[in-house]
Amino acid sequence: MDSSLTCAVIGGGAWGTAIADRLVRNGHRVTLWAREDDVVHAVNSRCENPRFLPSVALAPALTASSDMGVALQGAGLVVYAAPSHVLRVVVASCAGAIAPGAVLSVATKGIERETLALMTDVVAQEALGHDVVAVSGPSFAAEVAQGQPTAVVAASASHNAAKLVQGAMSAAAFRVYTSDDVVGVELGGALKNVMAVATGILDGLGLGYNPRAALMTRGLAEMTRLGVSLGARAETFAGLAGLGDLVLTCTGALSRNRALGVAIGQGQSLDDALAGKDSVAEGVLNAQSAKALADRAGVEMPIIDATYRILFEGQAPREAIAELMARELRAERD
Repeated sequence: MDSSLTCAVIGGGAWGTAIADRLVRNGHRVTLWAREDDVVHAVNSRCENPRFLPSVALAPALTASSDMGVALQGAGLVVYAAPSHVLRVVVASCAGAIAPGAVLSVATKGIERETLALMTDVVAQEALGHDVVAVSGPSFAAEVAQGQPTAVVAASASHNAAKLVQGAMSAAAFRVYTSDDVVGVELGGALKNVMAVATGILDGLGLGYNPRAALMTRGLAEMTRLGVSLGARAETFAGLAGLGDLVLTCTGALSRNRALGVAIGQGQSLDDALAGKDSVAEGVLNAQSAKALADRAGVEMPIIDATYRILFEGQAPREAIAELMARELRAERD
């Protein structure tokens, strides 16, 4: 690993902060860009980010800036961790300041609502001429920052770019695998958030482990079906970015998407469940884009459809579950 690598992490939320901290602890020079002045001040003055990553002591060498041009200056590795719905604007706002030859890594999980583009495509379209790497997998930011053992995937069409990200991020408690299946890795990361909302709805209704297991298993089948139709490999969805992230996000107490689903299942409206939250529950945004993507591809995704109806059309959760259970009987693999 090149300990002199200069890095910029664009996005001062929990995940961006955890990645920036990890890179600094690996010996890199890192500037974290955040739009929130309180985040910049807290990182620089107290080595913490109480807004998004409370009770975590950050590496003293980490610096933060609200000037993206300053953060990008001389960076050979740029990591984007902004929310999916603003990623395009964030990248475009300062694309000209990206150093020639820099590798761009995308830690954002999602599907752009307006274009149905994957996050690496968004970055590639707005910052031309750079290798782009998706980073995804089962990784709660707080646990990464606490040094808990974690494994993720770096996926790119460029093997050298994926290896650079692997080398820069890997540590004793943070293992990075490489892949060339960018579509599979990205779709796994985006679609599992919708499945986590659905699982949370079941939990909010007070249902048991049987329905949760059924939803997760059939949800994975839906994710795989859509991915394969778009050129991904089925085995990718059995790996870290698919099954691994699905299990974590559908069952973990730290999952924002699952927590939002619990609130919906307990009777809250979507607006009430979202109110007052600093962090984005990507599963809500991706329920819309995933349904649109499946419709465009002509792929049947009944759990995604049911989640969309509950969130945006006011269908009662128990009614949606009854409809799923009443679907035409079929073979498990067909």
